[in-house]
Amino acid sequence: MDVKCNAKYAIACVTSMGVRITPADRMAVHNSNQFYMQATSAETNVLNVASSLGHECLALTRFVEGSPIAAFIKSQLRARNIAYEGRDVPQGGPWGYRHQFNVADSGFGLRAPRVWNDRAGEVGRTLSADDFDIERIFGQEGVAILHLSGLIAAMSPETTQCCLALARAAKEYGTLVSFDLNYRATFWKGREAELAAAFHEIASAADILVGNEEDFQLCLGFKGPEAGGKDLNAKIESFKGMIEQVRAKYPNASAYATTLRQVVSANEHLWGAILWADGEWYVEQPRPIPVMDRIGGGDGFSGGLLYGVYQCWEPEKWLGFGWASGVLAASSLNDYAEPADEKQVWDVYAGNARVQR
Repeated sequence: MDVKCNAKYAIACVTSMGVRITPADRMAVHNSNQFYMQATSAETNVLNVASSLGHECLALTRFVEGSPIAAFIKSQLRARNIAYEGRDVPQGGPWGYRHQFNVADSGFGLRAPRVWNDRAGEVGRTLSADDFDIERIFGQEGVAILHLSGLIAAMSPETTQCCLALARAAKEYGTLVSFDLNYRATFWKGREAELAAAFHEIASAADILVGNEEDFQLCLGFKGPEAGGKDLNAKIESFKGMIEQVRAKYPNASAYATTLRQVVSANEHLWGAILWADGEWYVEQPRPIPVMDRIGGGDGFSGGLLYGVYQCWEPEKWLGFGWASGVLAASSLNDYAEPADEKQVWDVYAGNARVQR
């Protein structure tokens, strides 16, 4: 893949920002009275690997004007080396716009994590490509990779059109497009035909496609076996068969990837990944990993993979760095990977947890 070498931004994304609220000490939400709050979105979680490693990234979004939550989000993005652009929209009174709340716990042992999304009135649902100076961002400043998620692409008719417009702009200006399909049934309900057409167009423009079997089946209409109820080795072979179909329909893409996860308990998972790139299959066989908080592991994987693409590494290194970045995210109470340096990620990959002095 040809990566723009002189781009100001390593990775940009379209996103709707909110806050994630989690209980302290791995308590459950319903019986805790102390909570930790962080700024969050699936898309900025992907940016965080490259931004932590010193490369400027960009979030294209909207904020609620005068909101202390918006101020909190902006402050956290600045601290994470993620620039942002977007309109400040008047709240419109107490029943107007706001930023989403994601209330979640980490689970413990055989008590599974639980997530409750509260997105009513979410300002990000109103996003428009007209909010952004596309010629300046993509043409003058430059973006190496545009990352799009099926979550934001399916959130509302407005965000769908925004993602389509920015995917077209990315192709016009020589920016690589990454698309994580990220199917959510509640987002698709009543809009199936519209979203199938939109996802087809974005996937046709994508250079990198990320998603599991179910994502490819439900977002892009492929036929295949049910993804659930199989061991991980069977999932690897089944995913390979699925991607042979996907490559025939979406030949523009140069890479197709997914993670592999089997839950032993809330504290231990088997974690692997698989990638097709440059005519070859690369597999990270599932390994047991300890888990502090599982949320964001997949975004960490995508962020590490895209960092490898941006660095022009060989595909085998993309996959290894992505696998380890996902582990790093799962080892943190934040829902994003925040590596101190590349060595930390490669030490995770090597299983080297010896103290660093």
